[in-house]
Amino acid sequence: MKTEMVRFKDSGYPELLKEIQDPPKTLYYRGNLLVLQGHTLAVVGSRKCTPYGLRIARAIGKRAALNHTVLVSGLARGIDSCAQKACLDAGGTVISVMGNGLDCCYPKEHSSLMAEIARTGLLLSEYPDGTEPRRYMFPRRNRIISGISKGVVVVEAGFHSGALKTAEFAAEQGRSVFAVPGNIGSEQSLGTNKLIQDGAEIVTVIGDPFSALGITSFDDRNSASEQTFSAMERKILFLLRDRGEMLPEDIVESTNISPETILQTITILELKGAVYTSSGRVFLNLMQG
Repeated sequence: MKTEMVRFKDSGYPELLKEIQDPPKTLYYRGNLLVLQGHTLAVVGSRKCTPYGLRIARAIGKRAALNHTVLVSGLARGIDSCAQKACLDAGGTVISVMGNGLDCCYPKEHSSLMAEIARTGLLLSEYPDGTEPRRYMFPRRNRIISGISKGVVVVEAGFHSGALKTAEFAAEQGRSVFAVPGNIGSEQSLGTNKLIQDGAEIVTVIGDPFSALGITSFDDRNSASEQTFSAMERKILFLLRDRGEMLPEDIVESTNISPETILQTITILELKGAVYTSSGRVFLNLMQG
């Protein structure tokens, strides 16, 4: 696919990007520039992410597709590419902002992902073809990720994560900044928890960023509404909504229902995508809400 360019003065140049302090004079792109005219939400995070972070990234990526929201990110390992893949798998649209020329894929293992994004969405860079990736290019790239987005969600980030730089740019540009809370003992949550402490909007359910930005086009046919659950299933879901996570034996004690029935019901809820289990505990799937 041929790389094309759009200049600041051209009609196809992203309107949101014109608002930032240091917009690129020229953007190089592959794909469809028109996707910039839709709802845009950036999702960024650590390359060294946890299984928890990956679950959240997938959930947000899928919700972006269901909400007809264009997901913006880099092509980095970890949170960024995980959210992108989930969005694409759900039939959504992705914009990937690169820190190098578009004739080069970095990291190389994401070449097929890069090709799919170019085919169905958009690749952007301020660097012409032939520009190899350099360390200093990626922090500058981050101002474009936030600049073309109406909001930025930081899923996981250590204190020195590039995702925090994206959040900093977003705040300077007047964009909404959202952060996913994490385990206070996890290095990958230090940055996101600090963002919340400093005033970022906390993500308590996956729908929070979309609701805050006024994006309400969620397709209910793809969600697990309470009407699809039996009375037994709803009883367990209500408990989990209050407590977040529970041991199966605690659910048995709270409901006074036999362990066999509870375990069978948990299995059904897992198949429906309403809960997931990890390390012997039952968690409410954050796609709910």
